Amino acid sequence: MSETKSLLERKLDRRLLLAGGLMAAGGTAVAASAARGQTSHAGHEMPQAAAEAPPAHLSAHGAMITVGEVDDARNGFDPSKLLTDWDTGTVSTLPDGRTLRTFEVTAEDKEIEIAPGIMFPAWTYNGRVPGPTLRATEGERLKIVFRNQGSHPHSMHFHGIHAARMDGVPGAGLIGPGEEFVYEFDARPFGCHLYHCHALPLKRHIQKGMYGAFVIDPDPARHPEHEAVARSRLLGTPENAGWQEFVMVMNAFDTNFDNENEVYAVNTVAHAYAKKPIRVLKDTPVRIYLVNVVEFDPINSFHLHANFFDYYNQGTTLTPTLKTVDLITQCQAERGILEFHFREHEPGLYMFHPHQSEFTELGWSGMFDVVEAVS
Repeated sequence: MSETKSLLERKLDRRLLLAGGLMAAGGTAVAASAARGQTSHAGHEMPQAAAEAPPAHLSAHGAMITVGEVDDARNGFDPSKLLTDWDTGTVSTLPDGRTLRTFEVTAEDKEIEIAPGIMFPAWTYNGRVPGPTLRATEGERLKIVFRNQGSHPHSMHFHGIHAARMDGVPGAGLIGPGEEFVYEFDARPFGCHLYHCHALPLKRHIQKGMYGAFVIDPDPARHPEHEAVARSRLLGTPENAGWQEFVMVMNAFDTNFDNENEVYAVNTVAHAYAKKPIRVLKDTPVRIYLVNVVEFDPINSFHLHANFFDYYNQGTTLTPTLKTVDLITQCQAERGILEFHFREHEPGLYMFHPHQSEFTELGWSGMFDVVEAVS
């Protein structure tokens, strides 16, 4: 009995931790233990400002939504802008005529706000979580200048093909505070990848925020049998401009360091895209680079309401690995590309979220705002 009670108490603690509270079905605010202000009749602290019923589109999961707004300026990053913020580095030409693409990444400790009123002591790449979305083209030479200005040893381990001495593990790119290391390798294979710190304890360095998306676009000249598809993925081409592309890094945060997550999100801020839906054009196809880096939970997922998509697992193929599905699952570090459109839909708000309901209610959900044209 005591073991059962302990489990129930832990689950309850997770649900009560969102600062500002979660909205219950009747519009009653359930406050987080971290929230400030008056105490409710149930004995939980209430936020200082009275919670109002959310807009109608936020009540799809029983109005389970964070109350208040996160200060994006203080964080130094805006989830809405992270969706399309591609870091393409600095381009130069090598003696052999190949392209050299150089990135600069700095590790630093930084407190960030992950839900209204909840501050998290993160370890970051370039002061943001997730780190910058690095984007290159297949076959280019990549140079990543990594500086550690944090308080712990860190590295950058890239999911891709490279030499052992560039692997970002102890003895091969793991550096201490104040040190610098340069990673160099060719961009291959094309696809949707990621990078993360590989210092020990690994689960803590990842969970603290040291990860980011790493996209390698296919070189159309190398894929004549699928040249049109390859060109549609190659940033800067007219074919690519005909797509609405977004990067979504599914993440979560253990705010009380008990090896369980209390806050779930896409691109860090709980319910960011529920409160500020992602506007998409009805007649323009959508491509999502989806990465799962949730620690402590073995499986995450992505479900699209009222629509279906094609899925490219790992993004390393130019033909779908799954066609016409509305839900996919990803283990930690798994990733892929989703492609879909709303051409046959009426304008409106269309939800997306994982099919683990707890994740949805604790911050990981959003909306596409489908419109005829951008006003």
